[in-house]
Amino acid sequence: MKRWQKVIQDNYGTPSIELVSGKGSVVKDAQGNTYLDFLAGIATNVLGHAHPAVVTAVSKQVATLGHVSNFYAHPNVLELAERLQKMTGDKSARIFFCNSGAEANEAALKLSRKTGKFKVVATQESFHGRTMGALSLTGQPSKRNPFKPLIKGIKHVPFGNSAAMKRAITKKTAMVIVEPIMGEAGVIVPPSDYLQNLRNYCDATGALLVFDCVQTGMGRTGDWFGYEYSGIKPDVITLAKGLGGGLPLGAMIAMGPAATLFAAGDHGSTFGGNPIATASALAVIKTIEREKILPHVDAVGDFLLAELALIPGVTEARGAGLLIGLTLDKPLAKAVTKRCQELGALINAPSESFIRIAPALNVSMKQAQKFVAIFAQAVKEIIHV
Repeated sequence: MKRWQKVIQDNYGTPSIELVSGKGSVVKDAQGNTYLDFLAGIATNVLGHAHPAVVTAVSKQVATLGHVSNFYAHPNVLELAERLQKMTGDKSARIFFCNSGAEANEAALKLSRKTGKFKVVATQESFHGRTMGALSLTGQPSKRNPFKPLIKGIKHVPFGNSAAMKRAITKKTAMVIVEPIMGEAGVIVPPSDYLQNLRNYCDATGALLVFDCVQTGMGRTGDWFGYEYSGIKPDVITLAKGLGGGLPLGAMIAMGPAATLFAAGDHGSTFGGNPIATASALAVIKTIEREKILPHVDAVGDFLLAELALIPGVTEARGAGLLIGLTLDKPLAKAVTKRCQELGALINAPSESFIRIAPALNVSMKQAQKFVAIFAQAVKEIIHV
């Protein structure tokens, strides 16, 4: 803690533990304590820590070709773009690579300006990143207010409210951006017809429909992107987190007419799509396919949702796949999270009102059962039920 405070800025506060190694869904701290990692780098380490496929791919690539910039092509970036195009099911899809979810959403925001319009509709309590453009899209006043003035022309409406969206979207709207399932706001699943309604409104007005799949993507919900349940396609998909399997990698995927909006020189990223991060992403995708992990995500997710909902003190368990939000009957989420850490499990409480869990997609059922026991004990001790 003393070393951290002497050299690191205070935007994160001071971490309570220092992690030094990990294998799968288990990590070890500097004192030798082990933990079940049920946050996975905030839904990022989709294959856990030190997965052999990722280790091999990254090690081979870093010994072969490192950074080349976007002046030149390389095999990994081409293969990964082809894979992502195939995953969308749309041959018109074109991919822009960057390094993070915030950057992917910045790219989407810039892309929308190429329509000749600038107004944007987003949702209240959404999270799209912390850079100035992405922060302008984010619907959380606590994060926005200290940095005003932000980008103008962005209207925030309640998530899941189709009527409010219909009123907000006009022919002057450049884009509408939503999370298929809200992550940081509480893992909130919208009404079943919500995304379909947004597609209809955007079609009627010519606005781009952007799905921020940074948290729901790469198999987190049991599907590749997290919007598939709606039966529709957006104009733009933003990805990051799990895409790189622990390495920094983001993508903005545009489809249909949106795919041709960017012209040479319109946007760029020095490190975007670099050989090493794309090698990791390819290893992640191939492993998910080879090991049939998506059905496993559904099975373990269903188990966790059912078992966690039965714990006294838990008022609701919601989500899809291995993106799960829990509300408690008392505003003690951060205290429960701390007690879970002491008992050997890492989770996250974005607020006092709810807890988010997002383990590696290949977490075992046995580990899921162990986590449920730890969480139940922590809730019992903190909430005294």
